[in-house]
Amino acid sequence: MLNNFKIPLKLAIFLVFFGKCPMIAQDGTIYPLEAPKEPKAIPLKTGGVENQPAKESWFKQWGDPMARNITQATLTPFLPDTDKANGAAVIVAPGGGFRWLSLGNEGWEVAEVLAKEGYAAFVLKYRLHPTPESLDDFTAWMNRPRTPEPTENSNGNKEETPVPPRQMDLSNQLEDAEAAYAMIIERAKEWGVDTKRIGMIGFSAGAGLTMHSTLNSKSMKLAFIGPIYGGMGPVEVPNNAPPMFNVIASDDFLFRGQFGIIDSWYKAGIPVEFHLYQNGGHGFGLGNPNRTSNRWFDAFVHWLDVNGFGKEVMAKQ
Repeated sequence: MLNNFKIPLKLAIFLVFFGKCPMIAQDGTIYPLEAPKEPKAIPLKTGGVENQPAKESWFKQWGDPMARNITQATLTPFLPDTDKANGAAVIVAPGGGFRWLSLGNEGWEVAEVLAKEGYAAFVLKYRLHPTPESLDDFTAWMNRPRTPEPTENSNGNKEETPVPPRQMDLSNQLEDAEAAYAMIIERAKEWGVDTKRIGMIGFSAGAGLTMHSTLNSKSMKLAFIGPIYGGMGPVEVPNNAPPMFNVIASDDFLFRGQFGIIDSWYKAGIPVEFHLYQNGGHGFGLGNPNRTSNRWFDAFVHWLDVNGFGKEVMAKQ
């Protein structure tokens, strides 16, 4: 088992530029945003963030609400109507390079559609690494120039790739994920959750946290996982790894022609479904206009049903 699996800072750097597909017809300018009310958010009480003087703040980009400098983790339930509930639960981890969270298109919106399909969904608002306190300084930091270094590809041509990244510590984020899982277990009867059917889905950095939890947690026993447009490098797969549903687009900078994580799961003999879409870019959430990746959520729900995590298992009871 890979005990020290960490997410490269490259993920955070790239997400700075591509947190949402730049081709869509929305404004990529960063605007200040008053913190929205989160009346159903439940504090996880996992502690704060060291060396973080700034308070949590919000901004809007690409039409979506984003939060940064999060120091207190929360879990927000989105419960299905009782006549639709199938007993399964999904922890939803938004992305943002571990520097901010795209809580709209990769959190609340996803949880809402999961609840409509009968799943108890829980948006994990996990702690983040610090960013500059002022929005102007944060914007400048996001837009700062970076110097890639040329490398030689298989054809002998020069192409630019990012400087090899240092590794990012995800101990806070793992603790938050474990606390979320423990809370769902503790309140399973109240929320109508079958504790043997708790899974996790994550987007970009959230996909990284989903994988980090799968590979390293000693307390989480996830029934299934769904890393959506996350890192594709190979990993050491635990013997008790859950089935995986994996999605990425061929024009996503994180893909780069890699199938390592899929190969790792396949060789370990663990069920894996992989969807490589023609287009979609990065950060598409439930979908952007006129992209082939827009049907991935339907495929995910079908995969859950076929594998007995959703409607199929209820029909057999």
